[in-house]
Amino acid sequence: MCAVLNLTVVDLPGLTKVPVGDQPPDIEFQIRDMLMQFITRDNCLVLAVTPANIDLATSEALKLAKEVDTTGVRTIGVLTKLDLMDEGTDARDILENKVFPLRRGYVGVVNRSQKDIDGRKDIRAALAGERKFFLSHSSYRHMADKLGTPYLQKALNQMLTNHIRDTLPSLRTKLQAEVLSMEKEVEEYKKFKPGDPAMKTKAMLTLVQTYSLEFERRIEGGGTSDGAASQELSGGAKISRIFHERFPFELVKLETDEKQMRREISYEIKNQLGVRVGLFTPDLAFEEIVKRQIKKLLQPSLKCVDMVSTELGAVVQTCSEGMAKYPRLRDETERVLSTQLREQEQACKQHLKLMVEIELSYMNTNHPDFIGFDRASKTKQGGTRTASHQLIRKGWLSIPVSLIKGSTREYWFVLSSDSLTWYKDNEEKEQKYSLRLEDMRVRDIEAGRFSIGKKHVFALFYTTGKNVYKDKDQLEMVAQSEEEVENWKASLLRAGVYPQSDSSSRIDSGEQDSIDPQLERQVETIRNLVDSYFSIVSKNIRDSVPKSIMFMMVNKLKEYISKDLLAMIYAAGDQSEMMEESQEATLRREDMIHMYHTCNEALSLIRDVTSKTLHTPLPPPVQYDDQSDSHHRHPGVAPIPPPLPPDTPNSGRSPVPPAINNDRPHVPRRPSANPGPGGTRPAPPPPRPSVPQRPH
Repeated sequence: MCAVLNLTVVDLPGLTKVPVGDQPPDIEFQIRDMLMQFITRDNCLVLAVTPANIDLATSEALKLAKEVDTTGVRTIGVLTKLDLMDEGTDARDILENKVFPLRRGYVGVVNRSQKDIDGRKDIRAALAGERKFFLSHSSYRHMADKLGTPYLQKALNQMLTNHIRDTLPSLRTKLQAEVLSMEKEVEEYKKFKPGDPAMKTKAMLTLVQTYSLEFERRIEGGGTSDGAASQELSGGAKISRIFHERFPFELVKLETDEKQMRREISYEIKNQLGVRVGLFTPDLAFEEIVKRQIKKLLQPSLKCVDMVSTELGAVVQTCSEGMAKYPRLRDETERVLSTQLREQEQACKQHLKLMVEIELSYMNTNHPDFIGFDRASKTKQGGTRTASHQLIRKGWLSIPVSLIKGSTREYWFVLSSDSLTWYKDNEEKEQKYSLRLEDMRVRDIEAGRFSIGKKHVFALFYTTGKNVYKDKDQLEMVAQSEEEVENWKASLLRAGVYPQSDSSSRIDSGEQDSIDPQLERQVETIRNLVDSYFSIVSKNIRDSVPKSIMFMMVNKLKEYISKDLLAMIYAAGDQSEMMEESQEATLRREDMIHMYHTCNEALSLIRDVTSKTLHTPLPPPVQYDDQSDSHHRHPGVAPIPPPLPPDTPNSGRSPVPPAINNDRPHVPRRPSANPGPGGTRPAPPPPRPSVPQRPH
């Protein structure tokens, strides 16, 4: 017996034209759609089965096969019911591929009749009878070796073998890539012994060392070990943003109401003088007011600690994902590091509180940056802006064009230390406008205002009341996200553009309750002194808080992970239980090893198929459209027309059947064994009234 490769045989129904019984009206379309689902696949071999006792031109099987297999490499014609043809007729020309040629030709078979099936005729006996029929028939005996079910079986086997050989190179490449990608991990799995204490200890040590390196990499930079791209800042990058943008912004938000500040200074001067009329400005009033301002620096500092602590906790959890294979070890690692992080957070907050207390303990009025009483009495409120031109930020922002339609236009904005300029594009060739930043403030605008929708809007305006842009008293700018708005605000702060105070705007000295000129001069002096000294302390705090957090939290946690984490895990409990694999990890290991062996077996099979199978070349193409010669030689058969283009009428789901010459017999007639007088052939006998149907 010959070896046959595995095939999936799908016995598809014939096309039904007229619904019978309870069949739906669109039964023809349903069957056609079902056929197309199978025969349109490139790996499907199409057996176009046609009874030999009907006209070949009416074969729907051949017509559909030609539509889906235009090159003919997947189609084999199969002729059945050869033993039921009329006397004096045969299908020799069809089997010799002369009538309607197919690239792979036709194979004739003789199946069991319904009587044979009812009588339980053995398959072997049926095959033997089929063989005897072809050998004993005068029209088929010369080609009997290429007819019958065994030959069809062999032809299909060879076609499948050729298809496999053609796809082997790409399949081999894919399998080899899979094996190479799995080799390293599989090698570790092969050496891994779940019950070996030494292996568990080694695995724990490796995981802790990897965790330490990953944590340091995420804080110090250099990317992650897995090389995964991120869509947002994390780790050290986010901590840097907290230090340089979020924390300075929180400090600037401490700007108090000018009117309230001057009132407090006035009351403090009066309280210090008591019943006396002071000729000089009391320095105690300065100390009391400036201490109140310094105390306000503590809250933003503690908030900065909380933000950094939150980010460090996120990094701890992210790095522990490498321990997901051992859930108990992962939970214990997160617990130990979270406890240590809370302790360091509390220590850092105590340090910052002490730092503020130190600033409050002594007013260093001899500081070189402090203006002193003499200059304070001569300096106008607000100080002077630096004249140096320094680039701060560039980026795209939109400006509303129509308040009714809510349309905006995008420009390229350039922010420097003294101006805000925008251009038509980022090449900065065509300048649209430029603003001076002197006396400018920034304010938020309510969401949905000016029909901007869900975008985020903020505005710039002058405290002097003059127009900012053309005839507008403020310049609205639209950003794509809240984070972008915060970044622009932080950049504007660096340029000296502060947010608008929630309370009343600053007022001149003439708006105070008192009308005493001497008191007004003293209030102005104290106010300048407070601004100068508070600026010094604020600068110190802005510089010291990030340094303190880095030293007492970030660096301490890195050092703890590299030196003490392993010891704390050992002291936490039984290492054998802690290094128990999760069920998912066990299944993954088993699946990986199984997949590795399966791929290697597949590669071995591919090598065997390549070396032990024979490849037969494809038959040459046939001319489907050149049917004039075959029609001339075989006038009894009408040619099968090619499928209609999709855009022509009657090209839908219900194709028009090919034309049939009703004046001619449907089956080509073979010459009789005893020709009549004069060499003429006798007329064929009339067709039988009915032909018994046989299963295909």
